[in-house]
Amino acid sequence: MTSEPTTMPATPRPIDEAKVTGWWSTAVSRIRPGEILLRGYPVEQLIGRTGFAEQIWLMLRGELPTPTQCRLLEAALVAAVDHGPQAPSIAAARMAATCGVGLNSAVATGAGLLGDTHGGAGQQCMEILARIINGAEPRDVIAEFRQRKAYVPGFGHRFHPRDPRRDPLLALVREAVDAGEVPGHALAAGLALEAALAEGRTKPVPMNIDGATAIIYAELGFPAELGRGLFVLSRSVGILAHAWEEYEGGARIKGPLPTPLLAGYHGTPPRDVER
Repeated sequence: MTSEPTTMPATPRPIDEAKVTGWWSTAVSRIRPGEILLRGYPVEQLIGRTGFAEQIWLMLRGELPTPTQCRLLEAALVAAVDHGPQAPSIAAARMAATCGVGLNSAVATGAGLLGDTHGGAGQQCMEILARIINGAEPRDVIAEFRQRKAYVPGFGHRFHPRDPRRDPLLALVREAVDAGEVPGHALAAGLALEAALAEGRTKPVPMNIDGATAIIYAELGFPAELGRGLFVLSRSVGILAHAWEEYEGGARIKGPLPTPLLAGYHGTPPRDVER
Protein backbone atom coordinates (compact mmCIF):
# COMPACT_ATOMS: atom_id res chain seq x y z
CA MET A 1 0.00 0.00 0.00
CA THR A 2 1.54 3.24 -1.12
CA SER A 3 1.09 6.45 0.75
CA GLU A 4 -0.12 9.50 -1.13
CA PRO A 5 2.28 12.41 -1.34
CA THR A 6 1.72 15.04 1.28
CA THR A 7 0.76 18.44 -0.17
CA MET A 8 2.47 21.20 1.71
CA PRO A 9 0.30 24.29 2.28
CA ALA A 10 1.34 27.25 0.19
CA THR A 11 3.35 29.82 2.03
CA PRO A 12 1.18 32.93 2.37
CA ARG A 13 2.52 35.89 0.50
CA PRO A 14 3.52 38.74 2.75
CA ILE A 15 1.10 41.67 2.70
CA ASP A 16 2.52 44.81 1.20
CA GLU A 17 1.49 47.22 3.92
CA ALA A 18 2.12 50.26 1.74
CA LYS A 19 -0.38 48.99 -0.84
CA VAL A 20 -3.02 48.59 1.83
CA THR A 21 -2.47 51.89 3.63
CA GLY A 22 -2.02 53.66 0.31
CA TRP A 23 -5.47 52.60 -0.91
CA TRP A 24 -6.99 55.79 0.54
CA SER A 25 -3.77 57.74 0.87
CA THR A 26 -4.50 61.44 1.26
CA ALA A 27 -2.71 64.73 1.67
CA VAL A 28 -5.74 66.29 3.35
CA SER A 29 -5.58 64.79 6.82
CA ARG A 30 -3.69 62.34 9.01
CA ILE A 31 -5.48 60.59 11.83
CA ARG A 32 -3.62 58.68 14.55
CA PRO A 33 -4.54 57.84 18.15
CA GLY A 34 -4.50 61.20 19.90
CA GLU A 35 -3.57 63.07 16.71
CA ILE A 36 -5.57 64.91 14.03
CA LEU A 37 -3.55 66.74 11.38
CA LEU A 38 -5.35 68.86 8.81
CA ARG A 39 -3.02 69.70 5.93
CA GLY A 40 -0.19 69.20 8.41
CA TYR A 41 -1.58 71.48 11.12
CA PRO A 42 -2.59 69.95 14.47
CA VAL A 43 -6.31 70.56 14.82
CA GLU A 44 -5.84 71.85 18.38
CA GLN A 45 -3.76 74.71 16.96
CA LEU A 46 -6.43 75.57 14.39
CA ILE A 47 -9.32 75.61 16.85
CA GLY A 48 -9.91 79.16 18.01
CA ARG A 49 -7.28 80.59 15.67
CA THR A 50 -8.77 80.09 12.21
CA GLY A 51 -12.19 81.06 10.94
CA PHE A 52 -14.40 78.75 8.91
CA ALA A 53 -13.58 80.43 5.58
CA GLU A 54 -9.88 80.06 6.36
CA GLN A 55 -10.44 76.39 7.18
CA ILE A 56 -12.28 75.84 3.88
CA TRP A 57 -9.37 77.40 2.00
CA LEU A 58 -6.85 75.31 3.92
CA MET A 59 -8.66 72.05 3.23
CA LEU A 60 -9.11 72.78 -0.47
CA ARG A 61 -5.83 74.51 -1.24
CA GLY A 62 -3.38 73.06 1.28
CA GLU A 63 -2.24 76.36 2.83
CA LEU A 64 -3.84 79.04 4.94
CA PRO A 65 -5.11 82.02 2.92
CA THR A 66 -3.86 85.58 3.04
CA PRO A 67 -6.21 88.07 4.72
CA THR A 68 -7.39 89.30 1.30
CA GLN A 69 -8.01 85.80 0.01
CA CYS A 70 -9.97 84.97 3.14
CA ARG A 71 -12.03 88.17 2.91
CA LEU A 72 -12.99 87.51 -0.72
CA LEU A 73 -13.84 83.87 -0.12
CA GLU A 74 -15.91 84.66 2.94
CA ALA A 75 -17.78 87.44 1.12
CA ALA A 76 -18.72 85.09 -1.72
CA LEU A 77 -19.86 82.39 0.70
CA VAL A 78 -21.94 84.82 2.75
CA ALA A 79 -23.57 86.38 -0.32
CA ALA A 80 -24.92 83.09 -1.70
CA VAL A 81 -26.32 81.44 1.44
CA ASP A 82 -30.01 81.95 0.68
CA HIS A 83 -32.54 83.28 -1.80
CA GLY A 84 -35.82 82.48 -0.13
CA PRO A 85 -38.25 79.54 -0.13
CA GLN A 86 -39.17 80.11 -3.77
CA ALA A 87 -35.79 78.65 -4.72
CA PRO A 88 -36.41 74.98 -5.66
CA SER A 89 -33.60 73.63 -3.48
CA ILE A 90 -34.93 75.38 -0.39
CA ALA A 91 -38.58 74.61 -1.16
CA ALA A 92 -37.73 70.92 -1.54
CA ALA A 93 -35.83 70.88 1.75
CA ARG A 94 -38.76 72.50 3.54
CA MET A 95 -41.22 70.01 2.08
CA ALA A 96 -38.94 67.13 3.04
CA ALA A 97 -38.72 68.45 6.59
CA THR A 98 -42.52 68.18 6.94
CA CYS A 99 -42.50 64.55 5.83
CA GLY A 100 -40.82 63.05 8.87
CA VAL A 101 -37.34 62.55 7.44
CA GLY A 102 -34.26 63.44 9.45
CA LEU A 103 -32.69 66.86 9.21
CA ASN A 104 -29.77 65.41 7.27
CA SER A 105 -32.17 63.97 4.70
CA ALA A 106 -33.98 67.28 4.35
CA VAL A 107 -30.71 69.10 3.72
CA ALA A 108 -29.59 66.41 1.29
CA THR A 109 -32.90 66.72 -0.57
CA GLY A 110 -32.34 70.43 -1.10
CA ALA A 111 -28.64 70.19 -1.94
CA GLY A 112 -29.40 67.37 -4.37
CA LEU A 113 -31.41 69.78 -6.53
CA LEU A 114 -28.41 72.03 -7.16
CA GLY A 115 -27.50 71.02 -10.70
CA ASP A 116 -26.79 72.61 -14.06
CA THR A 117 -30.02 74.64 -14.19
CA HIS A 118 -30.40 75.57 -10.53
CA GLY A 119 -26.99 76.13 -9.00
CA GLY A 120 -24.69 75.59 -11.95
CA ALA A 121 -24.56 79.11 -13.43
CA GLY A 122 -21.51 80.09 -11.39
CA GLN A 123 -19.42 77.25 -12.76
CA GLN A 124 -20.66 77.94 -16.28
CA CYS A 125 -19.81 81.62 -15.92
CA MET A 126 -16.32 80.77 -14.69
CA GLU A 127 -15.80 78.71 -17.83
CA ILE A 128 -16.87 81.66 -19.98
CA LEU A 129 -14.58 84.03 -18.09
CA ALA A 130 -11.68 81.65 -18.74
CA ARG A 131 -12.47 81.72 -22.47
CA ILE A 132 -12.46 85.52 -22.55
CA ILE A 133 -9.24 85.69 -20.53
CA ASN A 134 -7.70 83.35 -23.10
CA GLY A 135 -8.68 85.61 -25.99
CA ALA A 136 -12.33 85.00 -26.86
CA GLU A 137 -14.32 88.11 -27.75
CA PRO A 138 -17.26 88.82 -25.42
CA ARG A 139 -19.51 89.68 -28.38
CA ASP A 140 -18.72 86.32 -30.01
CA VAL A 141 -19.53 84.48 -26.81
CA ILE A 142 -22.84 86.32 -26.51
CA ALA A 143 -23.65 85.54 -30.15
CA GLU A 144 -23.19 81.84 -29.45
CA PHE A 145 -25.73 81.95 -26.64
CA ARG A 146 -28.20 84.02 -28.65
CA GLN A 147 -27.95 81.56 -31.51
CA ARG A 148 -28.97 78.79 -29.11
CA LYS A 149 -31.62 81.08 -27.56
CA ALA A 150 -29.94 80.54 -24.21
CA TYR A 151 -29.23 82.86 -21.31
CA VAL A 152 -25.65 83.90 -20.62
CA PRO A 153 -24.97 82.37 -17.18
CA GLY A 154 -24.14 84.87 -14.47
CA PHE A 155 -26.17 87.77 -15.89
CA GLY A 156 -29.73 89.00 -15.42
CA HIS A 157 -32.17 87.96 -12.72
CA ARG A 158 -35.81 86.91 -12.57
CA PHE A 159 -36.50 88.97 -9.43
CA HIS A 160 -33.94 91.74 -9.22
CA PRO A 161 -33.56 94.53 -11.79
CA ARG A 162 -30.07 94.81 -10.31
CA ASP A 163 -28.85 92.09 -7.99
CA PRO A 164 -28.08 93.78 -4.64
CA ARG A 165 -25.14 91.42 -4.11
CA ARG A 166 -23.28 92.48 -7.27
CA ASP A 167 -21.85 95.84 -6.26
CA PRO A 168 -20.41 95.01 -2.82
CA LEU A 169 -18.78 91.84 -4.13
CA LEU A 170 -17.20 93.57 -7.13
CA ALA A 171 -16.08 96.45 -4.92
CA LEU A 172 -14.12 93.98 -2.80
CA VAL A 173 -12.54 92.52 -5.92
CA ARG A 174 -11.54 95.99 -7.16
CA GLU A 175 -9.90 96.71 -3.80
CA ALA A 176 -7.94 93.47 -4.06
CA VAL A 177 -6.89 94.25 -7.64
CA ASP A 178 -5.75 97.75 -6.68
CA ALA A 179 -3.75 96.28 -3.80
CA GLY A 180 -2.09 93.77 -6.13
CA GLU A 181 -3.59 90.84 -4.24
CA VAL A 182 -5.40 89.32 -7.24
CA PRO A 183 -4.62 89.73 -10.96
CA GLY A 184 -7.92 91.29 -12.06
CA HIS A 185 -8.25 89.26 -15.27
CA ALA A 186 -11.59 87.69 -14.33
CA LEU A 187 -12.97 91.04 -13.18
CA ALA A 188 -12.03 92.65 -16.50
CA ALA A 189 -13.53 89.74 -18.43
CA GLY A 190 -16.79 89.86 -16.46
CA LEU A 191 -17.20 93.62 -16.87
CA ALA A 192 -16.44 93.36 -20.59
CA LEU A 193 -19.10 90.66 -20.93
CA GLU A 194 -21.58 92.78 -18.99
CA ALA A 195 -20.88 95.79 -21.23
CA ALA A 196 -21.29 93.72 -24.39
CA LEU A 197 -24.62 92.36 -23.14
CA ALA A 198 -25.87 95.92 -22.60
CA GLU A 199 -25.11 97.02 -26.17
CA GLY A 200 -28.25 97.89 -28.14
CA ARG A 201 -30.56 97.43 -25.16
CA THR A 202 -32.71 100.01 -23.43
CA LYS A 203 -32.37 98.00 -20.22
CA PRO A 204 -28.97 96.54 -19.32
CA VAL A 205 -28.48 92.95 -18.20
CA PRO A 206 -26.39 93.39 -15.05
CA MET A 207 -24.33 90.70 -13.44
CA ASN A 208 -26.04 88.56 -10.81
CA ILE A 209 -24.75 86.65 -7.78
CA ASP A 210 -23.49 83.80 -9.96
CA GLY A 211 -21.44 86.17 -12.10
CA ALA A 212 -20.05 88.10 -9.15
CA THR A 213 -19.02 84.99 -7.21
CA ALA A 214 -17.65 83.44 -10.41
CA ILE A 215 -15.32 86.43 -10.68
CA ILE A 216 -14.21 86.03 -7.07
CA TYR A 217 -13.58 82.31 -7.34
CA ALA A 218 -11.73 82.76 -10.63
CA GLU A 219 -9.61 85.58 -9.21
CA LEU A 220 -8.76 83.32 -6.28
CA GLY A 221 -7.60 80.58 -8.62
CA PHE A 222 -10.31 78.01 -8.00
CA PRO A 223 -11.17 75.69 -10.92
CA ALA A 224 -14.68 76.12 -12.31
CA GLU A 225 -16.05 72.85 -10.94
CA LEU A 226 -14.84 73.73 -7.45
CA GLY A 227 -16.60 77.07 -7.86
CA ARG A 228 -19.85 75.12 -8.05
CA GLY A 229 -18.84 73.10 -5.01
CA LEU A 230 -18.30 76.29 -3.04
CA PHE A 231 -21.74 77.55 -4.07
CA VAL A 232 -23.31 74.28 -2.89
CA LEU A 233 -21.44 74.62 0.40
CA SER A 234 -22.71 78.18 0.81
CA ARG A 235 -26.33 77.51 -0.16
CA SER A 236 -26.45 74.48 2.15
CA VAL A 237 -26.41 76.94 5.06
CA GLY A 238 -29.67 78.48 3.87
CA ILE A 239 -31.12 75.06 3.14
CA LEU A 240 -30.31 73.98 6.69
CA ALA A 241 -31.88 77.11 8.18
CA HIS A 242 -35.11 76.72 6.19
CA ALA A 243 -35.39 73.00 6.91
CA TRP A 244 -34.90 73.64 10.62
CA GLU A 245 -37.55 76.38 10.57
CA GLU A 246 -40.05 73.90 9.14
CA TYR A 247 -39.17 71.37 11.84
CA GLU A 248 -39.73 73.99 14.52
CA GLY A 249 -43.06 74.96 12.97
CA GLY A 250 -44.41 71.44 13.34
CA ALA A 251 -46.20 71.37 9.98
CA ARG A 252 -46.88 67.98 8.42
CA ILE A 253 -46.68 66.96 4.76
CA LYS A 254 -46.65 70.37 3.11
CA GLY A 255 -46.88 70.07 -0.65
CA PRO A 256 -45.97 72.60 -3.33
CA LEU A 257 -49.43 74.24 -3.14
CA PRO A 258 -51.20 75.46 0.00
CA THR A 259 -54.45 73.66 0.84
CA PRO A 260 -57.15 73.60 -0.47
CA LEU A 261 -55.56 74.48 -3.84
CA LEU A 262 -54.89 71.61 -6.22
CA ALA A 263 -52.62 71.37 -9.23
CA GLY A 264 -54.17 72.22 -12.57
CA TYR A 265 -55.24 69.42 -14.92
CA HIS A 266 -55.13 69.46 -18.70
CA GLY A 267 -55.67 65.80 -19.50
CA THR A 268 -58.63 63.91 -20.90
CA PRO A 269 -62.00 64.97 -19.40
CA PRO A 270 -63.74 62.53 -17.05
CA ARG A 271 -65.00 59.42 -18.87
CA ASP A 272 -66.42 55.96 -18.12
CA VAL A 273 -64.77 52.65 -18.82
CA GLU A 274 -66.55 50.95 -21.73
CA ARG A 275 -67.67 47.42 -20.92
